[in-house]
Amino acid sequence: MSRQAPADHSTIEYLYRSHYGELLRWLARKLGNSSQATDLAQDTFLRMLSRHQAQPLEGQALKEPRAYLKTIANGLVVDFWRRQTLERAYLDALAQQPEPLALSPEEHAVILETLQQLSRLIEAMKPKVRSAFLMAQLDGMSYAEIASQMGISVRTVERYMADALFHCHRLMQADPAAD
Repeated sequence: MSRQAPADHSTIEYLYRSHYGELLRWLARKLGNSSQATDLAQDTFLRMLSRHQAQPLEGQALKEPRAYLKTIANGLVVDFWRRQTLERAYLDALAQQPEPLALSPEEHAVILETLQQLSRLIEAMKPKVRSAFLMAQLDGMSYAEIASQMGISVRTVERYMADALFHCHRLMQADPAAD
């Protein structure tokens, strides 16, 4: 890498061919990881390419191409170490979080039974009462919206809702397991 690139060969391709191997070895020693060194060596040339797209290297002789490449690579190494430090801190913080709660088989059975009871309760309603009740409870529709949707009056929706609530109350009173 001690060679100075002549003005007519100072393209990125020339720098890549002339200095890639030494840059790779330097990064591998610095990082202790040849795989990461390969990535950062490629990133060094990509960074150089992106910096000089507006102002090509053609015709420009870099007086110290080795130092120039190492300066870019060193900045990438610092960024890499900073990201690794952040990742480790994030993973440590994640490890400190409590494990997500899993339902016990008993809790799962209670929830399943409750859902089955609700299903039976809703299925036992008259179809129009059930439709109005579900529009209100699941879709969050107002009585006026339900009336418009079903083509009935708001007063009829009010009566359907009263019937649905009375039905729910009556069935919950009759089912001792509902407590």
